[in-house]
Amino acid sequence: MAALINDLDGHARRLARDIQQHCTNAQTRLNNILKQTDIQPKAALYSLLLFAAFTYFTIAVTNLIRARRQNNPRPSTPNLEKRGPFKTPDRPPGVWLPSDFTRPPATPYPSFSLTTTKPLPYRPFRHGPKYNITMGLRNMNWDEWIELDNQYMQFHDLKARRIEERGAKCIKTAPEAVPAAVELLEELSSYLPQRYPTVFQSIPTSEGMKNGFRNLATGEIFDVGRLERNGVKEDAMEMCARLIQDDLAIMVEKEDGQYYLLAGAILLAGFWRLEDKFGMPLSTIHTSGDVPGFKTKLEKPMSNFFRRIQPQSPVLRNNYFIQVDDNLAWSSSIGPEDTEGEGGIGWFTAEKNKAVEHHWFRSERQSLRRLPKSGGVVFTIRTYFHPITEIAQEPYVPGRLASAIRSWGDDVSRYKGKEMYGDVLLEYLDRKHQEQVEAGLDVDAEDGVRGYPF
Repeated sequence: MAALINDLDGHARRLARDIQQHCTNAQTRLNNILKQTDIQPKAALYSLLLFAAFTYFTIAVTNLIRARRQNNPRPSTPNLEKRGPFKTPDRPPGVWLPSDFTRPPATPYPSFSLTTTKPLPYRPFRHGPKYNITMGLRNMNWDEWIELDNQYMQFHDLKARRIEERGAKCIKTAPEAVPAAVELLEELSSYLPQRYPTVFQSIPTSEGMKNGFRNLATGEIFDVGRLERNGVKEDAMEMCARLIQDDLAIMVEKEDGQYYLLAGAILLAGFWRLEDKFGMPLSTIHTSGDVPGFKTKLEKPMSNFFRRIQPQSPVLRNNYFIQVDDNLAWSSSIGPEDTEGEGGIGWFTAEKNKAVEHHWFRSERQSLRRLPKSGGVVFTIRTYFHPITEIAQEPYVPGRLASAIRSWGDDVSRYKGKEMYGDVLLEYLDRKHQEQVEAGLDVDAEDGVRGYPF
């Protein structure tokens, strides 16, 4: 991607230079013609001004295209579910014919460091006035499957505590999903040493392991062939959870053609519990959670997408929420995590209009891919968690976020709990936006500075 951007940049520079040289040559030729003919000076002046205007417009458009390509290296592809590289499978429901697809080798993350590599600044909200309910899929580069950063040890330690305290509630695998869970672990054990060689190191088979590797940051040793961590037996999904910052879920197709949540390691979800959703089909997971617009706008395209996605065509999507406490693993504002039944937890338990210092921006980056051997569809769910007062310092963010929140319909507002924080949050965002404008922020230049979903 960097090479492509450099090529485009060089092309744009050469084009602008050629246009400018062309203008200089044209002006010289025009002056010579005027000296040799009796053309009226006023007509010649008008012609020159018209030519100059055209030239200026050409250069401006070229520079705009160049700027957008430079600042949006991961262009979004909205509504990919309607036109993506998928095809309807020629197989009975619930039967997967193993694919011969192999994931391309990952290239090492450039200059990766567990101390200096910052979380990517996903800001997946758009200006209003319209809020579109879509799956919001875009193509995924294989190198970008798993993202690590300098919060890795914080996530790893929190996950380890969660596994110790409530692992049976947060990590589950149905018998029919075991092959998919093991395949996912094998994929991670192959990908991570390739992408992050300073963190993960493969262990040669001469050391007695068929498929082993070390986590150099934690000192853990994983024997994938024996499903052992540091010599102790461990569930495949649990091992996967310890490796990365993401939560994980695997959907498996049954004979009725529906996809069921049959394996998961959901340790940092914030607003939902694996034990409430485990074993449910995709449609029930969303209707039980009152996801806005699911029945009318999402159910059919989502079902079609799951049926058609191929191993070679991974995708990404982002979402965002507002949270009024600073608990990454479970948002205590919506009720205690061990409350019985889903009906006892919700925004109705939250304190209304807490000070903005208690407001946090919670964003998820989700990847979806089909495993080639088992056919399971894997979600990776990486959470990014920042104080609102922190992201509101970024240019354009407070104005765009305020506009996005105001675009929510009643159903989205209820789902995201706007009633409990909207007044305080919007007043703060409006004030920060006004401060940026008064300091010289060019609101109309935003599209050329940063692109969605950043």
